[in-house]
Amino acid sequence: MPDAGGRRRGWAAWSGRVRVRRAAWRDAHPGAASAISVAITVLCAALVIAALVMPNTLVGLGPAKFLRIPSEGIVAAAVALALPRRPRVVLAAVFGVVLGALTLINFLDMGFTEYLGRSFNAILDWSLLGDAESYLEDTLGKTATVAVSVGAVVLVLLLFVLLALATVRLSNLLARHQRQATRGTLIAGVVWITCSSFGLQVAGGVPLASDRTANALEIKARQVRDTLHDEAEFRKVAKVDAFGNTPAGQLVPDLRGKDMIFTFIESYGRSAIEDPIEAPGVDSTLDAQTKALAKAGFAAKSGWLTSATYGGSSWLGHSTTMSGLWVSNQQRYRTVMASDHLSITKAFQKTGDFDTVGVMPGIQKGWPEQSYYGLDKVYNAFQLGYQGPKFSWSTMPDQYALQQFQERVHSKKPADGKSRMSFLILTSSHQPWAPIPKMVPWDQLGDGSVFDAIQKAGNKASDVIADTTKSRQEYGKSVQYSVTALSEWLQRYGNDDTVLVFLGDHQPIARVSGNHANRDVPISIVAKDPKVLDAIDSWNWTDGLRPAHDAPVWKMSAFRDKFLTAYGSTPHPKTN
Repeated sequence: MPDAGGRRRGWAAWSGRVRVRRAAWRDAHPGAASAISVAITVLCAALVIAALVMPNTLVGLGPAKFLRIPSEGIVAAAVALALPRRPRVVLAAVFGVVLGALTLINFLDMGFTEYLGRSFNAILDWSLLGDAESYLEDTLGKTATVAVSVGAVVLVLLLFVLLALATVRLSNLLARHQRQATRGTLIAGVVWITCSSFGLQVAGGVPLASDRTANALEIKARQVRDTLHDEAEFRKVAKVDAFGNTPAGQLVPDLRGKDMIFTFIESYGRSAIEDPIEAPGVDSTLDAQTKALAKAGFAAKSGWLTSATYGGSSWLGHSTTMSGLWVSNQQRYRTVMASDHLSITKAFQKTGDFDTVGVMPGIQKGWPEQSYYGLDKVYNAFQLGYQGPKFSWSTMPDQYALQQFQERVHSKKPADGKSRMSFLILTSSHQPWAPIPKMVPWDQLGDGSVFDAIQKAGNKASDVIADTTKSRQEYGKSVQYSVTALSEWLQRYGNDDTVLVFLGDHQPIARVSGNHANRDVPISIVAKDPKVLDAIDSWNWTDGLRPAHDAPVWKMSAFRDKFLTAYGSTPHPKTN
């Protein structure tokens, strides 16, 4: 077996033979060799300049953005000209790797802005990449997801390697032509300063002088600093609770004896009610279901809440609503889940007068959050007896989940004469909105096999994802389905004591809700007992399931205290 020295000698010999053959080819074909060399150099320069001026949003992409003069490239050239060979090559390679990292962050920013309405957080968001992979697997299948994941890793590695090689090649070119490079660098610097001073622009009002990379580094550094500071500050905020020391007997006294149900509808946002493509069908459904509920003896009031999240991360919306804290990122979520800050659902458990149950068809693994939410029992995706097909990410149709809630929970009286508080999270309106289930007769739901034909006849997720207009249309249909399923369940199984609070967790992704959409979601309270709605009369919410455009808008974190207060809870603050 050859030793390390032998291997090094073998490598050196092979490298030498390659160099000799390359030199021989260049000597035999000088014109072609020169043209290839120039082409490679131009491509390297284009790659580096593109990385330096690349915007971090899809809407920001455009030819004008890539015609800018990057100040960072001029500074890098000046530094390279001043350094001896070895440190110059090392620094050039490091510069290329840093550019690769920034380009990767730019791509992540694009994806996060498109789906979550915010940029990528380099401290908190790496864990969400696993959720993205799971989403792709549920949407496109395991094979396609593996292919996409492998392709993404290869492209990222290729990006780093190509940018490092490109910056080294360009630095070597500068060193070989030092006099001309020095003159060119000075001229470029003067041009940049002139363009910046006079505010010269290319097409579309884009400044010709760019410092995009320096600004990006500054923004990301500030984001890291702010994230670390926010973590410490939020931990203090979470310890303050207006109802933290409220005795059990003084929590929600006006709802004792009620059949309380809190339900989130996935991605049910303001766009569903006001977007010109989505709204006609959704509004018609809301109006029709308002009338159907009234016929069954139910009345409703509706308003708007501004969600702490957008496009995804539904758990942030759930926890913000229930905790009364602004849970806008993963670190805040972990802090709240580990705290004893009172959630609305736990307030019912704390009274001792309610059994508390969760029905979570989207949960497919352990869910330690059960303790924070104060749920005595939770039914996950595997405990609802579903034998039908998945509908993309959604494990089962909402109608089936609601029927199982009825059979396993709602139809059974709690022990010891207690009432019940139920917490449901519906999933059928989750992206990619294909295929979408359809309503079937309630007495034909069985084990869910009835949905096989509906699922097979539905749209393919890949077809809907690729078409913005179709995504908006299908999103609207999915909301109609979820609202109809919930409303029909209430008409069929609700009783005189039932109080249903249902709302959206967040707006759909930007491609569906629009690049400048707000974060508002509808919320409704439905009940037969007029006292329940009389208690919130001062909120000035709209009658019915469809909130008016000018109905009150609160931050989602404001709902907990307003709800607890409206139904008789007495504040007893906890400050540490």
